[in-house]
Amino acid sequence: MSTTSEPLPPLSAADFRIFNRLAEEMEYYHSRFRATWDALYAGTAPGKSKLSPMQLINMGIQFCQHLEGHHNIEEAHWFPFLAQKMEGFRPRHFAKDQHKEIHKGLEALMPYLLECKRGDRELRREEVRTIMDLFSDVLWRHLDEEVKELEAENMRKYWTKEEMRRFPF
Repeated sequence: MSTTSEPLPPLSAADFRIFNRLAEEMEYYHSRFRATWDALYAGTAPGKSKLSPMQLINMGIQFCQHLEGHHNIEEAHWFPFLAQKMEGFRPRHFAKDQHKEIHKGLEALMPYLLECKRGDRELRREEVRTIMDLFSDVLWRHLDEEVKELEAENMRKYWTKEEMRRFPF
């Protein structure tokens, strides 16, 4: 498929659904990550949180585990396939680079929360917030940019309708 910037003809509603399927699927997961992040971040407000310390700890651990699992699936299955035609999913490009930066944050947050859960450390909400602040910008940018990259108008620049139907995911 051509990757030139020539205007493409309008998509029918049925074709739009075919080309936009991955963006919709990704947005489903990303919206859940955003909602959990927001609840977790709100839970770090000292004196204002409705979350108990253990609720905050467990929510944070689940967030880290789910995001890591999501990224593992993307890097094992989605990115190699998409990278065949889409530069953004290749090594040293936006998607993988953002994952690396996000994981630096997860590698700080997860051990902190596990230490709190074991009782080796006292939970300090402001410390959790500080750790989250380290990677919030790249996380939110990634959640938006990855979906944008998978939207119909972009996907149709690289893939045919028949190829989209045969995607392995």
